[in-house]
Amino acid sequence: MDAQTEQEKAARIELGRLLFARRAEFLLGVVALKHLPPADMVEVSFAGRSNVGKSSLLNALTDQKGLARTSNTPGRTQEVNFFSIDCKNGGGLYLSDLPGYGYAKVSRSQVKDWTKLLKSYLRGRPNLRRAFVLVDSRHGIKQNDREIMTMMDESAVSYQIILTKVDKLKKSEQEKIAEKTKAEIGKNVAAHPDIILTSSAKGDGVEELRAAIADLVYGN
Repeated sequence: MDAQTEQEKAARIELGRLLFARRAEFLLGVVALKHLPPADMVEVSFAGRSNVGKSSLLNALTDQKGLARTSNTPGRTQEVNFFSIDCKNGGGLYLSDLPGYGYAKVSRSQVKDWTKLLKSYLRGRPNLRRAFVLVDSRHGIKQNDREIMTMMDESAVSYQIILTKVDKLKKSEQEKIAEKTKAEIGKNVAAHPDIILTSSAKGDGVEELRAAIADLVYGN
């Protein structure tokens, strides 16, 4: 990597740090499209199977331990939770935390309601710049993940895979699952080609994720 590229990378990391140096606030939780906040800022969303680590990653991303509530009970979040980072000079951001999916004890009616809400959200949110689909690095992409990815492909929503809990794997195992994941998503039309490997516990990949979101906010 040449010096210029290193400088560009450092600049992106710094921009991400500055963006998330601002305090994030819980805005609201919604169960219907009509209750969504105004589409007046860039928005990114976080989706993933129950207990994949969405809340932990959001807390690490914002450096606010209690921002998103974590739970050992799968399927706890049953609504779309919105958080906001405001800036008087522009560059504001919405973070949306989507309900966890793939938990067997959730009723069929809950799955139906969740699917309806998600489809409405994906198709009716013009300021949604990217969805981050979290996948447990120990297990890789599962069928529930593929269904969500297909839904995003059909809704023309750009999404990027985040592998979570990579601290549980050896370096060689991390590289293997990253390569396998990248190969699989190559056939998905709306998938971003880059995979981000993260560990909320160790902080791995958090700077990279902040930089990726800052790129979307500032149009880089």
